Amino acid sequence: MITCAKCGKDNQDHYKFCLGCGAELPRDDAPKPFTAQTPPHGVPAAVAGAPAAPAPAPTPAAVPAPAAPIAAPAIAAAPVAAPAPVAAPAPIAAPVAAPAPAAAPAPAAAAPSAVEAVQCPQCGHTNKTNNKFCASCGYNLGALQSQPPAAAPTGAAASASQVVLTALRADGSEAGTYPLPDDASITVGRDTGSIFAGDSYLSPRHATFTRRGGGLFVKDESSLNGVYIKLKPNMPWHLSFGDVFRIGQEIIRFEELAGLGKSPDGVERLGSPAKGYIGRLALVIGRDTTGNAFPIPESGVHCGRERGDILFSEDGYVSGLHCRIARAEDGQTYLTDVGSSNGTFGRLKQEHPVAPGDVLLMGQQLFRVDY
Repeated sequence: MITCAKCGKDNQDHYKFCLGCGAELPRDDAPKPFTAQTPPHGVPAAVAGAPAAPAPAPTPAAVPAPAAPIAAPAIAAAPVAAPAPVAAPAPIAAPVAAPAPAAAPAPAAAAPSAVEAVQCPQCGHTNKTNNKFCASCGYNLGALQSQPPAAAPTGAAASASQVVLTALRADGSEAGTYPLPDDASITVGRDTGSIFAGDSYLSPRHATFTRRGGGLFVKDESSLNGVYIKLKPNMPWHLSFGDVFRIGQEIIRFEELAGLGKSPDGVERLGSPAKGYIGRLALVIGRDTTGNAFPIPESGVHCGRERGDILFSEDGYVSGLHCRIARAEDGQTYLTDVGSSNGTFGRLKQEHPVAPGDVLLMGQQLFRVDY
């Protein structure tokens, strides 16, 4: 057992996070072997203590025992010669049939053991229902269980217009779904619970989804970390000064590159002229703080991890050649994803239409919109 240094709760040796407070548990250099102390999945503990305990092999057969008396008449009714084989197992079926009334509740008693497991929507680890945090990744299971997901409509309400948000893991697998209520407008965020719970990067009221004219629209409710939409590959996305987009772990703002002008006494300032450049890309490292900045010439720039004009060599989520920023013939500047693996995301500044299959980035989670 590992005792949490923060709250004093005892945890199993193989747990990584405390079940009581979610704090990371200390680990030895050499991991301890783990042996399951529970019977195999699907074998009720009550049946193991039944009269047939001396023979473990027949135990699985004792589970479908109630079906044996029904199967016997069926076989006996079809071929006349069948009673001979049926008579042989009759002595076995008779003892099982006697305690059948007591064995019948056994499956019902085993059902809670299957329900007493909650799967973490973030890593897929199976936890007990009384776990407040996931033992594998520390996900806030308490917030997940505090507000159950909204029930999906049935009957006529379950139509093609039903909007479902599906949380996606990093490997593309689904981590959970949230059917939006039939309201014309619904606001989601960390306080909504369900698949939004436990993500501290989500604001309490993060985004509002609105149905209008047969379509769906999403609006950022002045959230701290914003709402991003995944750009379609090779489809230009218009950039204005001040727009923010994301590639890999990099948050980038497109800024105007203007000359500093003259000082109050008329002296020209030293520095690179703005002529020949359409703007610059500044890395956002804080709410009001930027880091490195890169000028964009009129010919445009490519960003990537291995190839291009601006490289993010230490970001493993950026593709070798990720995106391009350039000015088009109409004089406007556009951002284009050139077929990256993890995608390019543009931050929404105002209400934006959402098509079926679009992927939104909110907090630290990806959500696919289906309707």
